[in-house]
Amino acid sequence: GGDVVEDVASVQKSVVAFLTGVAEGKRLIDLEAPVSHYLGHGWSKANEEAEFAITVRHLMTMTSGLNDAGEYQAPAGLTWRYNTGMYSKMIGILEKAAGADIEKLTAEWLTAPAGMSDSKWVRRAWSAGNDAANSIGFATTPRDLARFGLLVLAKGSWNGRDLLHNPGYFERMLRPSQDLNPSYGLLWWLNGQARVQHPSEAQARPGSLTPSAPKDLVAAQGAQDRKCFVVPSLGLVVTRLGAPRGRGSTLDLKWDDEFWKRLMKAAP
Repeated sequence: GGDVVEDVASVQKSVVAFLTGVAEGKRLIDLEAPVSHYLGHGWSKANEEAEFAITVRHLMTMTSGLNDAGEYQAPAGLTWRYNTGMYSKMIGILEKAAGADIEKLTAEWLTAPAGMSDSKWVRRAWSAGNDAANSIGFATTPRDLARFGLLVLAKGSWNGRDLLHNPGYFERMLRPSQDLNPSYGLLWWLNGQARVQHPSEAQARPGSLTPSAPKDLVAAQGAQDRKCFVVPSLGLVVTRLGAPRGRGSTLDLKWDDEFWKRLMKAAP
């Protein structure tokens, strides 16, 4: 107890990926369906035809072809662009598909059964008018986030109880979801791939997410160095919350690499 509850920024995307898997397992959601099927026409600023071509999967793989404000830039599926504004539509899709708000869904499908008792969704007053921000944040503690990591380590099972009820989704979530940025799965970051495109980059470049870390590492990460790393080969979960290091919200990739160099030396 006594842990500080904090908004974990884009770590929430990976939590939403898990909830989407539960919704798909309950046949409430179809990743190949147009987003318009859930949110109606006009959810973006693209014309109706371009908008209708954008599927739930496109939002989860960052390939919608829209910018953060929802304006058309390219046909769906042809470009990769880290896009928080359009990802945030996933919350509304889940709520529409399940007929319940995100707080209730998260409690029922994830946080209550996994004992994440300090986790909740919070309103973000600062997000008003910012296209590149979700209006709500997932707030949690390092211990609760580690529980989420352990759940991922156990492929969606908690104390022998399957919380996902969706065979095969786990593998789909944690493998390259498209060829443009193979280091991105379904709202999860993946290590050990041949190319990577970080959020601030315009295109992919050769190399992996974190070269010094085990190849099978997967990561939920957000601004200000919020992280949940999961390494199946080592049975390891590492979480990091608290004040950011260095320059504000940019991902400090050197730190990740240095951290894993040291941790691998210390690992058995």
